[in-house]
Formats: sequence, C-alpha cells, structure tokens
Amino acid sequence: GDMLLLGADLKKDPKIITAAYNDPHGITASFNLNLLSRMNRELGADFDLQHFMHHTFYEPVSGEVLSYIVSLQKQSVNFEALNWKTNFDAFEIIHTEISKKYSIPELESLAKEQGYIVKEHFTDDKKYFLDTLWEVK
Repeated sequence: GDMLLLGADLKKDPKIITAAYNDPHGITASFNLNLLSRMNRELGADFDLQHFMHHTFYEPVSGEVLSYIVSLQKQSVNFEALNWKTNFDAFEIIHTEISKKYSIPELESLAKEQGYIVKEHFTDDKKYFLDTLWEVK
C-alpha cells in the first residue's frame, strides 16, 4: 500500500522552544522581518524595519509557536506595485507563522483519523524530532 513519511517537531521543554524562536543571535527575528524586506523589494513597499519588531511565544497546551511582526508606532506603508497604502497602529501585529509541535500520541491519533496505520517511528537521541512512517489502511 501507499505510505507516507512525515517529519514533525515534538513537544519539549517550553524553555528550549522559546529559546529557539528567540535566539540570542536574532536569526529567527531576521527571518521573520525578512518578509517586510521582501515586500519592499517585490511590491515596492516602504516598510521601515526599524519601526517593527519580531515577537513570538510558545503555547505548550496547543503546541503552537505563534510568530508576529509588531508595529512599534503608528505608521503608514505604501505598496507601489499595488497602488495601495495601509496604516498600522502602535503595537498592531502582522501574524506571520504558526509552528506546531506534537506529542507522539497526537500524531498517532492524527494518522488513525486520516486512515493510516503507524508502521514505525524514528526519533533523534533527545526525542526532539520525529520521522514517522504511515501506511494507508
């Protein structure tokens, strides 16, 4: 039968997840704020990146890391290619990402709900990440 190999980030200590998304070198923040740079480049927008900040938090019950770009002041942004202008209030957010973390039982339940049988799990030594092999029932 048909098979699916799925990779998933597993739930772990919230401190580890929070540190990964708020890394001291600002790599995740740069990645997130790059969305504004791309709109500047590709849509002729005029986002001033100094007036926005990256913000993220982990919700351990749902397993979701929510990432936002936050406007630090009231401001307007023009999009030349779209002939459009939008306004941001101070602390208004742009929701940019949901990164879901799973428990193994959640993934097993998902497999069953979608008509699969779990054949095998493969994890790293710390059980931070899982590759799981599913087969269609």
